[in-house]
Amino acid sequence: MKTKAVRLYGKSDLRLEEFELPPFREDEILAKVVTDGICMSTHKAALQGADHKRVPADIAHNPIITGHEFGGEILEVGAKWKGAYEPGQKFAVQTALNYKGSLDAPGYSYRNIGSNATYIIIPNEVMELGCLIPYSGDAFFYASLSEPMCCIIGAFHANYHTTAGSYEHRMGIVQGGNTAILAGGGPMGMGAIDYAIHCDRKPGMVVVTDIDESKLRRAAQITTVEEAARNGVGLVYLNSTSAGELIGLTGGRGYDDVFVFSPVAPVVELGDSILGRDGCLNFFAGPADPSFSVRLNFYNVHYASSHIVGTSGGNASDMIEALSLMEKGLIDPAAMVTHVGGLDCVIDTTLNLDKLKGGKKLIYTHISMPLTAIEDLGLLDGPVFEGLAEIIKGNNGLWCAEAEKHLLAAYSAL
Repeated sequence: MKTKAVRLYGKSDLRLEEFELPPFREDEILAKVVTDGICMSTHKAALQGADHKRVPADIAHNPIITGHEFGGEILEVGAKWKGAYEPGQKFAVQTALNYKGSLDAPGYSYRNIGSNATYIIIPNEVMELGCLIPYSGDAFFYASLSEPMCCIIGAFHANYHTTAGSYEHRMGIVQGGNTAILAGGGPMGMGAIDYAIHCDRKPGMVVVTDIDESKLRRAAQITTVEEAARNGVGLVYLNSTSAGELIGLTGGRGYDDVFVFSPVAPVVELGDSILGRDGCLNFFAGPADPSFSVRLNFYNVHYASSHIVGTSGGNASDMIEALSLMEKGLIDPAAMVTHVGGLDCVIDTTLNLDKLKGGKKLIYTHISMPLTAIEDLGLLDGPVFEGLAEIIKGNNGLWCAEAEKHLLAAYSAL
């Protein structure tokens, strides 16, 4: 079967190509990709090429398919996996495989699987590890968004706190405690806000900061203070970099859990400075610079038991939790999506992702379409886009299952 895919050959060398997939084996699965979310991790891999830890050294001769936020449909199942998976099933993929200790991951390391493609072959190890996850929701794009959401969920689970008088660690954020989400106006921060107020281990207060007032306004419109209160959480949006002002909101106690969503030294240092006793700082946003360093208060490490964790991705159980919460309507990460486009805009979008405004860029891999802000869909020519603009207008400005169905139906009819 022929596929079209964006492949990486070297530093900033991405190519959209059509090529023949090899016959899939009895321990593999043939699948159709429908949606991909473009991630900053893919941007970093594209810039670094073979210098990236997950990218093979021989990509100049054996290029890999990029993209790791999958929404798709199973087409054919090899004999080994018949009964476990069925043709027609929607799926998501947890790409942090850690297979036999390897860093190899779909979207970074494989020639025949990545989400910037029309058709792929899913290798045996993905199924062996339980990382091909069936999904029963209405829209494919939610499966793609389950990957960034599972990273957020993993971060909340990875935070830990100590038990006085023992060496036992208690995993997860402090239930009923104070949580700060710094630089939280972007797509990942918005996902974290949504999860914090709807998960089963809620903080008592969540303070979200960002220096971009427009991002804060949008976040506050999507996840309102009133919605948080209905779920028993006090939610505060604040444009501030003042440690005193942030600590003041806690009555001087500081924060049990701080999540840093920007790899900028002053933001990390601010997070460190607002930790309360036994506070946990989660450095969520991965830097591109391997020498990235900041100043931390080691007096507080010793006397106040402050500590740091870093998470890079989630695991299969985190993704299953994300999909379950979406299917139940408890979280709606559609707010992450600010732009949509087709496979032909992936290269420019990936290489320039750090310069593009807005949140998540959602790709429909079987269509040709320029990357377009959701709010600008009505400016494109044709009844397809007029219809999309009306659907979006009726859905509080958010991408949704109805918009996806309208887009895919229109393109399949062309």
